[in-house]
Amino acid sequence: MASQIREWSGINSFAPATQTKLSELLGKLKQEDVNTLTILVMGKGGVGKSSTVNSIIGERAVTISPFQSEGTRPVMVSRTRAGFTLNIIDTPGLIEGGYINDVALDNIKRFLLNKTIDILLYVDRLDAYRVDNLDREIVKAITGSFGKGIWNRALVVLTHAQLSPPDGLPYEEFFSKRSDALLKALRLGAGLKKSDVQGYGAPVVLVENSGRCNKNETDEKVLPNGIAWIPHLVQVITEVALNGSKSIFVDKTLIEGPNPNDRGKFLIPLILAVQYFLVIKPIERAIRSDVAKENRPSWEMRDTEKTNRKI
Repeated sequence: MASQIREWSGINSFAPATQTKLSELLGKLKQEDVNTLTILVMGKGGVGKSSTVNSIIGERAVTISPFQSEGTRPVMVSRTRAGFTLNIIDTPGLIEGGYINDVALDNIKRFLLNKTIDILLYVDRLDAYRVDNLDREIVKAITGSFGKGIWNRALVVLTHAQLSPPDGLPYEEFFSKRSDALLKALRLGAGLKKSDVQGYGAPVVLVENSGRCNKNETDEKVLPNGIAWIPHLVQVITEVALNGSKSIFVDKTLIEGPNPNDRGKFLIPLILAVQYFLVIKPIERAIRSDVAKENRPSWEMRDTEKTNRKI
């Protein structure tokens, strides 16, 4: 159930430097006539999707409990500021018992009916060292639900980014290896070719939602690489929103797929034409030919001769 649209007051909780950067980015969107942005957040359970939503909003907009399992229904948080509306849709994890949670996925699709997805945040953890077939299955499920075009509007978010890499690896090297492995799984799971995705790969952004996140001299939350991650995340979201690709409108056909009864209907006239010229017409010609060659009985010949004499 979508929450009532409220003023985006949470932005005032950010450091002044972060507020300035966010205001500049929102102004850039409005200059391009983007007055509403709807962000869909998807991924496994427990990777920090809800925490990332709260970090962007700047307040505890979505309830988080480490002692309770995720629900199966999405939640939309909407905020407005200076004529700009931000909608963020938090979703349940897509994995249950090692398999795709079809109930959660179906609830997400139904929730999104007649909505437009401007941005997909595909969320995972930086400190999850393995990429396996389960990652590809999640990507495959998202692609099957919304089409390959969703990845033109996507960025990968890696949470728990304030960590010390294992085996003494430099931070940037570990980030690069983790990103490359996940992007490869994304391409394989979505069945993407270079021509399918602009720039051949979603951008990857690091996030640290913990209150223990380090800060710089201007009181902004920063990662071990020195990047103030909140304005950086919003900057990349802005770049993806303005990359020229189409947003995804979720209609009934997209959710349920094409009607199997409509499949191939456009071929019916062609099939009928082929049947007429290649089957029916040759049969008619054969019948006329047989009739012409057939020996007529003597009584019919006598009747024909009498008729000719009278004439």
